[in-house]
Amino acid sequence: MDYIADLHTHSLFSRATSRESTLSGLSAWARIKGIQVVGSGDFTHPGWLHLLKEELEPAEPGLFRLRNKADIPSPLPGVTPSTAPVRFLLSAEVSSIYKRHGATRKVHNLLYVPDFAAAERINAKIATTGNIESDGRPILGLDSRNLLEILLEQAPEGFLVPAHIWTPWFSLFGSRSGFDSIEECFGDLTQHVFALETGLSSDPEMNRMISALDRLTLISNSDCHSPAKLGREANLFKTGFDFFSLRNAIRNNRRDTFPGTIEFFPEEGKYHADGHRACRVCHDPGETKQLGLICPVCGKPLTVGVRHRVLELADREAPVYPEGSPGFFNLIPLPEVLGEILGVGPNSKKVTRQYGQTISRFGSEFNLLFHTPVEEISRQSSILGEAVGRIRCGQVLRKPGYDGEYGVIRVFAEGEIKKPVDKGSLFDD
Repeated sequence: MDYIADLHTHSLFSRATSRESTLSGLSAWARIKGIQVVGSGDFTHPGWLHLLKEELEPAEPGLFRLRNKADIPSPLPGVTPSTAPVRFLLSAEVSSIYKRHGATRKVHNLLYVPDFAAAERINAKIATTGNIESDGRPILGLDSRNLLEILLEQAPEGFLVPAHIWTPWFSLFGSRSGFDSIEECFGDLTQHVFALETGLSSDPEMNRMISALDRLTLISNSDCHSPAKLGREANLFKTGFDFFSLRNAIRNNRRDTFPGTIEFFPEEGKYHADGHRACRVCHDPGETKQLGLICPVCGKPLTVGVRHRVLELADREAPVYPEGSPGFFNLIPLPEVLGEILGVGPNSKKVTRQYGQTISRFGSEFNLLFHTPVEEISRQSSILGEAVGRIRCGQVLRKPGYDGEYGVIRVFAEGEIKKPVDKGSLFDD
């Protein structure tokens, strides 16, 4: 079966998340986006785990569906989303902050398990190391290697994936918090890590510059804090519709069962380039090195970004892909595309209205951006067809993000859209 999965989300129990981050909210937006499997997020939080057990029921092996899915309203008034099934897979993110080799490490890891019993066993174990009730993403003084050991002991059919591995402050390879190798982080259990989450600020092209990562599968997820952000990044599967087939497809790292990932253009990620947001300073790695990693405006240290950090660890001049390895596809979220065409912000009422019209015509966001032939889109909207065609070919304008500031990816050059759509519809009919 062909399906799309976003395996990193958060519930309303996590800090800085939308109150709409409920199971029904995630399910409704998954249909709008065209996603069939959603990570539940936050199973380590007792309150969220209680809701998961109350509102979900077993479906295919290791997957769950909403008990009362008929009661879910569409998040877009008047829009009937895709009727494809939506399933939940039990997931959680743990923030580990601990000392190793004389330095403070801050690493986020994702946990995936096939059933509630496994989740409860993990929760009981990690609750002895810290407070798991204060945040949906608990902050624990638990070494990443020891967290992996707990998973292997308490949920041997589950798996762990280091999260957004290049983020400067909280990740495996983070410039401010991480390690230079997977072995440094996970020690004798390294062989049990078979996948990495690339994060919004990098893509496989960048990661495949590092030969030490060759054996590892690269997955991508939204890490969304509101359901409307589902699918910013996601994974493509061509395998059985169950937890174990999904896990094995990731582990095997072959295009025939794991075709690849849907990615941001990495420059849009908020830590792609080096910089200092307070001073509006953004640099590429070469410039940063010439400056001695110091902000030329205020004299404080620059935040070393993802591209810089990748180049530090890279041992290749160009990326290398093993034969049959998964591919990847860079896309721009549809509200951003519509906002550019309409000349307004992606969260404006005008974009919301046109977004609803677009979903009604094409069934889901991914069906439009990923599957529908450009010729068919152009028959209904010439400018939207032109935008989608350019995105699929990578013909976009890129202004990189840095130090927590998202980058900007544009399809059209300044002044190329002579007259933004004002009232009515962007569709030619």
